[in-house]
Parts: sequence; C-alpha cells; structure tokens
Amino acid sequence: MVTEVPGPKSTEWFARRTAAIPAGVANLHPIVTARASGAIIEDVDGNRLIDFATGIAVLNVGHSAPEVVAAAQRQLELDTHTCFHVTANEPYIELAERLNALAPIEGPAKTMFANAGAEAVENAVKIARKATGRSAIVAFDHAFHGRTLMGMTLTAKVMPYKQGMGPFAPEVYRLPFAYAYRWPNPERCAEEALAYALDEMHKHIGEDNIAAVIMEPIQGEGGFIVPAPGFVKGIADFCAANGIVFIADEIQSGMGRAGKWFTIVDEGVTPDIVTSAKSLGAGLPISAITGRADLMDAVHVGGLGGTYGGNPVAAAAALAVLDKIETEYLLDAAVRTGETIMSRFRSMQQRFPEIGEVRGRGAMCAMELVADPATKEPLDAARMGAIMTNALREGVVVLTAGTYGNVVRLLPPINIDEALLADGLEVLESSVAAALA
Repeated sequence: MVTEVPGPKSTEWFARRTAAIPAGVANLHPIVTARASGAIIEDVDGNRLIDFATGIAVLNVGHSAPEVVAAAQRQLELDTHTCFHVTANEPYIELAERLNALAPIEGPAKTMFANAGAEAVENAVKIARKATGRSAIVAFDHAFHGRTLMGMTLTAKVMPYKQGMGPFAPEVYRLPFAYAYRWPNPERCAEEALAYALDEMHKHIGEDNIAAVIMEPIQGEGGFIVPAPGFVKGIADFCAANGIVFIADEIQSGMGRAGKWFTIVDEGVTPDIVTSAKSLGAGLPISAITGRADLMDAVHVGGLGGTYGGNPVAAAAALAVLDKIETEYLLDAAVRTGETIMSRFRSMQQRFPEIGEVRGRGAMCAMELVADPATKEPLDAARMGAIMTNALREGVVVLTAGTYGNVVRLLPPINIDEALLADGLEVLESSVAAALA
C-alpha cells in the first residue's frame, strides 16, 4: 500500500465521476483501477490490492491473462467487427463448436452469442417460448438473472434492481428456493421445497402453460446459495416429464468457478439450455446460449441475434479462456482454491458466532453473517459495510451479496497464487474481527 485508500488520485477521479455519471450506476469501492494482472489490481495511486471480486466473477483465469490478451490482439489486427449477420467470422463458429462439446446437453447442441448475461437469459426465454408454444416462465426466490426487462422480472430482489422500474414482464411466476439455512426445517428442505414447487406449478400455473423453468444451480447474487440436495433434480425431472424447458443459468457459476465447466452436472441434471457469460470472455463482453439443437432451431430465421453478439475479438478471447482452463487444469485448481477458502471459513466460524453458515462449491465460497445465531437475524448493513471497508484499507477487494446483504462472497481467480490467497484471507479475517468487535 502506497497511500491510504482511497488515495488522492482516486478521490480526484471520483469527483469527476460524480459530475459525469448517474448516481444510479453504483460503485462498491471508491478506487480507480490503473492496471491489473493475475489476482492483483493496481489503482491510480499505486496501491496494489488482492482481488477477491474479479469484476463480479468475470476473471476466473485472472486479470489480463497473457494468452487472452494475445488472442484478442491478434484478432484486433484481423477484424474487429462486421456483424455476424452480415458476414460470419471464424471465432464465432469455432467457439460455438467448443461450447457445444463442453455443455452438459443431451444429444446434438447448438450455440448462439450475445453480449451480456442478461441478454443470454432473454434469448433463452425467447427460444423456450417459441419452441414450446407456451408463455409461462418459472423462476425462484433469491434469484438474479439480470437488469433487462425480462432479467429484472426474473430477479427476486426488489432493491436496488427493480424498485420503481415496473411494470414488469408478464407470465413470470416465482417459487421458493431450497435455501436450507433459512428453511424452517432444514433437514427436510429439499423435500418440502420441491413438494411445494410441484404443487404450485400444477395448481396455479398448469404444466401445459409453462415454457421454461430457469434456475441458477448455485445462486450468485442471492448469496452463493447451494440448494439442498435433490431439489434441483426433482425440478428438472418434473420439467422433463411435462415438456418444460429447463434452463440452467450458469452465468456466475460456470467456466470452472465451482470446479466444473458447468456446476449443474454436480446435481445429476442435464439441462435443455445453459447460459454462459462473465468469465467466458475474461473481461470482454460476450455471452452464450447453448441448448438442444431442436430447441435452438425452433426459432425462425432472423428471430435471434444482435449487432455485436459473438464479436470476433470477444470470441477469440473466449477461445483462449477455454484453452487456458483445459491446458492448465484450472478445474482442479478451482477445487484446491475452494478447499483453502472453506477451511479458513470454517475456522473463522468457530471463532465468530456471527458466522451462521459457510457454504460453496469449488472456488465459489461464501459465509453468511447474522446478528443472532438463534434467530438468524441478518447482520446489519453498517457492520457488513465495515467488513468490506476494513479489507479494502488493508489491500483486499471483497464483495457482499445476499437478499439481506449479509453474505461475504469470495471470487478470486481460480488459479490464484496460494501465498496471495493466504494473505488475502488473513486480511479478511482481521476485517471481520474488527467489524464484529
């Protein structure tokens, strides 16, 4: 650390930011990045910080991975954009082939590209509705699916994502998620949540009216909620039995974050459509919708696409991401990183009774903090904010999450250096201790 955080140059830039950019565009940390590499962010004041946020799960392979930078540079020199609808490009087609082979789709698969996770969700819904001729979409409590009209409608949390921005898209229905820590009877969470969901879909929506069920296999913004075992499989089986498209939203959990290319496979489920974004492009804007070929081909010519979808530079970067994960065995690295984090979290839980639950899979790890372990009342915003602020002052970038804002979530690069990870976790523990004192 060279200066206090924020330093004078970041403070100066934030004054300009306030004058130029709407207040609604949030900033969680009052620093301005000058450069970044691996798991390190360097701000405009020269402070070097350990990054446990990675642009909200966008940099599984780390900041400015040399292979990704080189791939993007090569493509920039060849072709920046023609629009795939006008003249196709090689990276788009090759990336589609790669994802078709990697995605846990049964039978032939096809892929289309868009720019962001919310667009991937919008297109997945469009495809499901067109393919089934049905209109209803089912989503879950604590879900986050984006900020576009459909994405915002599917998202569960009102503030800040939806407040005052209605009316929302019609024919969207919400069901409870199998969130065992906050279920009245945690041991029966999967069984009870599933029974309620199936009954609601049968009684109040009607199986023949449901085009798709969309679910995050591990909920991201909701607080890294790992569903009670058996719940996801039960929902997917109901979908398969009733001609309902099961969409796995892997925008945050995919690309190795949870130790697999797609974490839905840990649930023993084969989705009909899977959405990808965030770490797919390692910082370049690209998202993917990969699904059963018969579903993807159900839409008429011209019904899918967009000007920038599958931009060749972003697609070339994504191909380099896939290569890096494969050749460097980063799925295994994610598991090792997660084991280190979870071990530290469990140790912290023994020290701090306010840590009500630690949870996660692979390198997608979180701890939920409560004011009272008995009632599970969420820890207040002031102390949650203090955890982030304390960590930032000591050189570590962390994020909170959760419907109640009381979850600390870690998203370091899945290939983070072990010494950096240990240093960052030490700072985080000290920050938690100071906030709870």
